[in-house]
Amino acid sequence: MTECTERSEGREGTAREGTAVTECTEGREGRAEGGTAVTNERYTEATLHAAAVAGGRAPSMHNTQPWRFRLRDGAVEVLADPARALPVADPSGWALRLACGAAAFNARLALAALGRPAQVVLRPDRMDPDLMVRLEPASPRPPSAAEQRLFAAIPRRHSNRAPFWPEAVPADLRTRLVEAAVAEGGWLELLIGLGPVAALAEIAQAANRVLERDDRYQAELAAWTRPDETWPDGVPVSSGGPSPEPQDLLPQRRMGQSARAPGRDFEPEPLVGVLGTSGDHPRDQLIAGQALQRVLLTATDLGLAVSMLSQPIEVAAAREQLRLALARYGTPQLILRIGYGQPGFPTPRLDPSALIERREPVPGTA
Repeated sequence: MTECTERSEGREGTAREGTAVTECTEGREGRAEGGTAVTNERYTEATLHAAAVAGGRAPSMHNTQPWRFRLRDGAVEVLADPARALPVADPSGWALRLACGAAAFNARLALAALGRPAQVVLRPDRMDPDLMVRLEPASPRPPSAAEQRLFAAIPRRHSNRAPFWPEAVPADLRTRLVEAAVAEGGWLELLIGLGPVAALAEIAQAANRVLERDDRYQAELAAWTRPDETWPDGVPVSSGGPSPEPQDLLPQRRMGQSARAPGRDFEPEPLVGVLGTSGDHPRDQLIAGQALQRVLLTATDLGLAVSMLSQPIEVAAAREQLRLALARYGTPQLILRIGYGQPGFPTPRLDPSALIERREPVPGTA
């Protein structure tokens, strides 16, 4: 028998914009109980396509896009794509689950924008380890203003790996970013001032040195670095940012080849945030992915630029050091660098039709 519990509003997770989040702890299939009413209406091929288009714009490590979407029993499901995993950088699947959580959040927004919001079930079938999230039809309603703004931000959100301008992020905007993480059951610890940022930078640089000495890691990174934008995945050198320099406070991956113009060093006192969750189980990582995407889209809507650093999370000792340095309950999941800057460069995307897994026959084609 499956046992499901609906997360209550607050630090452990919320039902936002009429969308309940249900976690299933065991059994073959998790059903949402309570919260937002689940209707007898079913999602269609059209809604599946809309979810895949939006979900495919989510961020992922090295832009591997490790997700698939399918329609089953009238619900939209988000699945991991093991063929796009990173066995060296991400042997545990942590980054893959963050990416799938972010893709699920985008898909939720696409469904809400159509007036067909979803009730979310995390890891609904433990017999299907690739099944990450199930989006079940909830009662139809018009999209809220917040959902419309976040949905509109999806195509404008890009990782910005270039130096930011020195302008500080105002306090009210910082509050909005923290609230965005909490809304999805995560937390965002913003490090203000040179002292806390320098302490994190020391941990991040040490982790980066460990990864740079790993030949297999560097080979995998190079395999996902693309010479131009004609590839449908990976990070083209034009989007990789300027080449790292010894004076950089935070580490940069060696994905870009552009020489840095004089006077274009990275900002000396960036706003840095640590995104985290209360735990570090697979469902916590899916929660982190949804929290990440709400933060990123909120930042985009507010006119902010963001880049992500995962080196301190990838190295276990560095992650534990970061957790202790934060002196708060929970597990760090990702580092965000936030500020104002020129628009980032978009990375290429797979065709949405390639992301859709056919499990049910399309009506009229059986």
